[in-house]
Amino acid sequence: MKVRGAVRPPGDKSISHRALMLAALAHGRSELAGLLTGEDVKSTARVLRQLGAVISPIRDGGTVTVRASRITHPASRLHCGNSGTTARLMLGVLAGQRFPATLTGDASLRRRPMRRVTEPLRAMGADIEEERGDALPLTIRGGRLHPLAYTSPVASAQVKSALLLAGLSGGVAVSVREPYLSRDHTERLFLHLGLALRLEHGAISFHPPAPTVPPFRLSIPGDASSAAFLVAAAVLAEGGELAIENAGVNPTRTGFLVVLERMGARVERVNLRDEGGEPVADLIARPAALQGTVVTAAEVPTLVDEVPILAVLASRAEGETVFREVGELRVKESNRLELIAANLRAVGVAAEAQGNDLHVRGTTRPPGGRVETARDHRLAMAFAVLATLPGADVRLSERASVAISYPGFFRDLERMNGARHRD
Repeated sequence: MKVRGAVRPPGDKSISHRALMLAALAHGRSELAGLLTGEDVKSTARVLRQLGAVISPIRDGGTVTVRASRITHPASRLHCGNSGTTARLMLGVLAGQRFPATLTGDASLRRRPMRRVTEPLRAMGADIEEERGDALPLTIRGGRLHPLAYTSPVASAQVKSALLLAGLSGGVAVSVREPYLSRDHTERLFLHLGLALRLEHGAISFHPPAPTVPPFRLSIPGDASSAAFLVAAAVLAEGGELAIENAGVNPTRTGFLVVLERMGARVERVNLRDEGGEPVADLIARPAALQGTVVTAAEVPTLVDEVPILAVLASRAEGETVFREVGELRVKESNRLELIAANLRAVGVAAEAQGNDLHVRGTTRPPGGRVETARDHRLAMAFAVLATLPGADVRLSERASVAISYPGFFRDLERMNGARHRD
């Protein structure tokens, strides 16, 4: 099949979460254009409304307004849905508030670890009570915090962002050092809003301003992770080319493109520009013959959400591809590491998780079999891309989970190549 035309991915999920939270911490009326309409972002908006922010409905193509004055005590538990970003970053926001609040989530989110965030927040002075170990529900009693210099054992944008938001909401200085640079959307937003953040001796250092966060207007670029599925579909096509418009190309998010080029696919970036401190471009993707490669541990923070689709591409590459130190995938929306390997085997690909590494050996045989998504949106989208191959017979256990990050994914995929998908 040939790809054709232009597709615009939905707004960036990471930036959408952060923009809503910062708008809720501002005093006044903020306007957010291009906000992701997925379920995770709606979870953040729901929690912020419970805390007193007035947020207009989140709809496709609309501008969302946020009116805020101060965070107030919620009347009930704060339900974060399936969104780990909502839970972990809201812990940072709540750490500086002088009232108790309890966060919970759905069954999947209640299995995901929280101590990577709660431990440094406790070191800042927040009182956090666990109901059942390292997981939600959690009750946080914020209040008077003190400055923190923290060296994170993992490169995690969620840890870094939670601490920066705690520093902002609590009015105390914070510095964070990471083993590798994780995605930096929070830092870019802080700088865009004129907040006092800088890089000092290899650490991100933030000194809260005396005045409050100013209200702002922001246009959110297309999500780099969502764009990756569209790029992959074009790379696997038999001909044509695809334009992916308005995609964020923040270098902490484009490790996928770096690895893809190493595998033999070149994706052009045209019409480069800046939106709210974020680099944005239109991407031109074409079919390519792929070679196996090694994805190093240092690269993983820049492509951790793209491992499922890179593994699918690796299944069509010549030779073996190895993903080093991707154990973090075990605690995503599903045990993503084991499920990638198991689902590749289910459709006829040699794949295995060995410790924290993932090994995939490419094949030219048409893929066929049933894929268990475990309601993980990135698994559903990755294997839906694999289903576009000629002769493929890939059946997904469900498709509804894609609403978390890309509600229009199947519509866009079918429109660009006429592919058929079976449940």
